[in-house]
Amino acid sequence: MMTIIKKKEIRLKGIIGSPGICIGKAYRVDREGVDVVEKYRIEDSELKNEKNRFKAAVQKATEELRGIIKNTPEDYQEHAQILETHVVLLKDKMLYEKTIAVIEKERVNAEWALKMVVSDLQSVFQSMADPYLKERARDIVHVSERIMRNLKGINAVSFQEIDKRVILVARDLSPAETSQIQLERIKGFVTDHGGTSSHTSIIARSLQIPAVLGLGNISLLAQNEDTLILDGSTGLVILHPSQETLYEYKRKKDRYEAQVAVLVRSSRLPAKTKDGHHIRIQGNIELPEEVVSVLDHGGEGVGLYRTEFQYLGRSGFPAEDELFEKYLDVVEVMKGKPVTIRTLDINGEKALSSSVYEEEKNPVLGLRAIRYCLQNPEVFKTQLRAILRVAASGNVRIMFPMISGHDELIQAKNHLKIASDELMAEGVECNPDIEIGVLIEVPSAVVLADVLAKEVDFFSIGTNDLIQYSLAIDRGNPKVAHLYRPLHPAVIRMLKQIADAAAGEKIRVSMCGEMAGEPIHVPLLLGLGITELSMNPQFIPMVKRMIGELNLKDCRKCAKEIMRETTVEAVTERMLGTYSDLVAEKIFGGKPGSGTSPVQNCLHKRK
Repeated sequence: MMTIIKKKEIRLKGIIGSPGICIGKAYRVDREGVDVVEKYRIEDSELKNEKNRFKAAVQKATEELRGIIKNTPEDYQEHAQILETHVVLLKDKMLYEKTIAVIEKERVNAEWALKMVVSDLQSVFQSMADPYLKERARDIVHVSERIMRNLKGINAVSFQEIDKRVILVARDLSPAETSQIQLERIKGFVTDHGGTSSHTSIIARSLQIPAVLGLGNISLLAQNEDTLILDGSTGLVILHPSQETLYEYKRKKDRYEAQVAVLVRSSRLPAKTKDGHHIRIQGNIELPEEVVSVLDHGGEGVGLYRTEFQYLGRSGFPAEDELFEKYLDVVEVMKGKPVTIRTLDINGEKALSSSVYEEEKNPVLGLRAIRYCLQNPEVFKTQLRAILRVAASGNVRIMFPMISGHDELIQAKNHLKIASDELMAEGVECNPDIEIGVLIEVPSAVVLADVLAKEVDFFSIGTNDLIQYSLAIDRGNPKVAHLYRPLHPAVIRMLKQIADAAAGEKIRVSMCGEMAGEPIHVPLLLGLGITELSMNPQFIPMVKRMIGELNLKDCRKCAKEIMRETTVEAVTERMLGTYSDLVAEKIFGGKPGSGTSPVQNCLHKRK
């Protein structure tokens, strides 16, 4: 008689890639052979052939990506733009030319040369504090893996042979692989690597399938046909779930899907508190095509349009007309709703592969964002001209990032005035009266908020960097990430100072950091005086629903009481005590008093 060994339930916590719950069998995406690279010497007589072998592998990779782009359905053309960037990366100077140079100089095989170059590039990107730029290291890895497969004669990953609905398990999934996911076959996916800002995560959210990333070793633990529960709303993955756990999550899945349907239906209405105060809820985007998701989820504008994507992975800076066309795509779709365009927030180290720069030991505190733009006025002017031109076609606002003082803001405004004067002198249609804002993300800007408020039309608070800089915490460092706490009393006092300074000059104050997308934070933010919130589009329905359940007078009273607290724990307990039942019932579809784990996850998931 055969004995069936019951496997022990394993729970893993990862990074939320895309919300949702799914239950199914694991399907491992095999990458065997790609990582194993041998080094061997190339004789002088074979050097030309070895370089040609590398070039041929790059050419084949280009053709493969072009084929995927060509076959991308019309509904998912935003994926094609990400893949176009990968096509450009294949011939990027840092990757393509350096690999050839290593083959020539070191007299080594193409596989080893490619591995060495990619390793160096990864180190550069991973030293960056900005999560979006740090995730671009994954793009280089994805591109290099495709080249490596061709060099070693390994077939590319294909999902075509999958004949049932499964959950993909992989070390990583490239945007090219993710874009080929067929919804009738794939329920969701989990990976060892990746983060919220990865292009793979972006595609998962656009496909609206659950995904949990950054699990570390899920690809080693899970085998084909193992049962998995994937909770993309909390970042939890359960391997070999017990019958009790399966039953619990089947109920959670049904509740979640029913609640999402309710929230999305109601999200078409403006967000108003019970006592009639309208709070504008907007979406954050980095690709022009994501604007559709903002509207689909009930967004009332774009509160943060990150413009870096048009500058990455290319051999030259984008031209004014190219930028104008991309911005115009967003503005036209929004049909009069506000679009806030953040000027280039990038450092010299990653502006362009062809740029000449001195490597910085600490890029996050170096030449980046407005500092980079002020030192590169021609690059800055090109973007300012494009923004001013598109502002004549819709409700466009401009926002300067990483302003640390009054002088930087005045310089930025002067550059904007020069660009405006030039356009008007040339007879080019533009809007010289565009609204100007500052992204408050540096502690010195908080201290000078009353001064800065006199110079602008609005503030937007970038909590991701503001918290990181203020608490001296690298949230990408696992040794200290648990100290990254949005509800730290010092952070709350800074938010109040910013809001008060804005109110003193009668300008709007928005928040576009991750803190804005957490329903449990909303009462505190409204009570502190934040008048607009902008977030990942998927969180808009939840936040709008939360606002509809609140009374602004009560929020202000709660915020006043919380301002007296001196510890994160005390603030957290007060928030849970006051609002956990409301969030559990109205947002997560549970019953009051049924447990606060979803709410606690909102408060602590950034740890």
